Amino acid sequence: MQLSDSIKYIGVDDHKIDLFEGQFDVPAGMAYNSYIILDDKIAVMDTVDEDFGEEWLSNIKKALAGKNPDYLVVQHMEMDHSSNIQKFVDVYPEAKIVSSKMAFVMMKSMFGTDFADKQVVVAEGSKLELGKHTLNFIAAPNVHWPEVIFTYESNEKVLFSADGFGKFGANDVEDPEGWACEARRYYFGIVGKFGANVQAVLKKAAALEINTIAPLHGPILTGADAKEAVRLYDIWSSYGVESEGVCVLYTSVYGHTKAVAEKFAEILKAKGCPKVAISDLAREDTYECVEDAFRYGKLVLATTTYNGGIFPIMKDFIGHLTERNYQNRKLGLIENGSWAPMANKAMAAAFEQSKGITICEAKVSVKISMTAETTSQLEKLADEILN
Repeated sequence: MQLSDSIKYIGVDDHKIDLFEGQFDVPAGMAYNSYIILDDKIAVMDTVDEDFGEEWLSNIKKALAGKNPDYLVVQHMEMDHSSNIQKFVDVYPEAKIVSSKMAFVMMKSMFGTDFADKQVVVAEGSKLELGKHTLNFIAAPNVHWPEVIFTYESNEKVLFSADGFGKFGANDVEDPEGWACEARRYYFGIVGKFGANVQAVLKKAAALEINTIAPLHGPILTGADAKEAVRLYDIWSSYGVESEGVCVLYTSVYGHTKAVAEKFAEILKAKGCPKVAISDLAREDTYECVEDAFRYGKLVLATTTYNGGIFPIMKDFIGHLTERNYQNRKLGLIENGSWAPMANKAMAAAFEQSKGITICEAKVSVKISMTAETTSQLEKLADEILN
């Protein structure tokens, strides 16, 4: 994954990990990217996860070919990228550390020192001359931690984008679905709450000529792939609609609500819906479902009444959406209850603080099992959600 003769990849792949950040399933592993820029002055871009420090240092040594680095640029202090700062300092004590003011505060919390004698504090508009290469620093707060900086190298036109434009999966595993699928799950799972912050950084990036995007996770993006990634990030971070269709998500205790949801999906398809993405929240990956809910402009939730409210798995899922600023969507509701269906009212209330959520007037209420009346209600909901 060498970028050029002077910018080289020195990251690692992790196939030991099962859950990223303790919650995201990563069956294809994870990449922790790091880069080195070789010039009159030499800069290393970020470290890697703690478990791979020795491999990373070996990669640096090989790339240096007997030279010493002048700088370690720390764009993001999350532990999968910063854990080896102290090890780097131990091996290369003459190198300076380049980062934001807040990052150095975090370093003191993490390592017991803020490396005061090595600090090069940068902020929006700061530059660092390496020779032919110039690093231009871009403040990117809350993408997705508050101390984050991006770095634009203006000679080769490379945007080092921290966690931005990252994806799940190790780089040595070919992803048959391409970049967008796992990048989307990564974005909405991890960064999705901070759409306004991403939009602010995209506006800054729009003024730059970018040939290459070098993120801290996932593949290096060039040419048309980089342009497509920026296009999708603009949609995702503005809470726009990426794909036409309806996402149908359900929970079901004894199979009756599942049958209603599946019947609704059949009705949607019969009415010409271009895509129906239907999932059982209890059995599908939560963040795959979060991804689908954001991908499509229309969402239908079907669940059982539980303790006079929402079935726990559905309640938790709605929380995943609202805490990520779910907005600008049309929402349909389907409830089931053996004697007193109440879930629709509770689900509607859960979205009261969400922006731009239009709840369909046609609601579906079932008592235990589907009837002809249920089908009639489903037809009305389908007509409204599709129009």
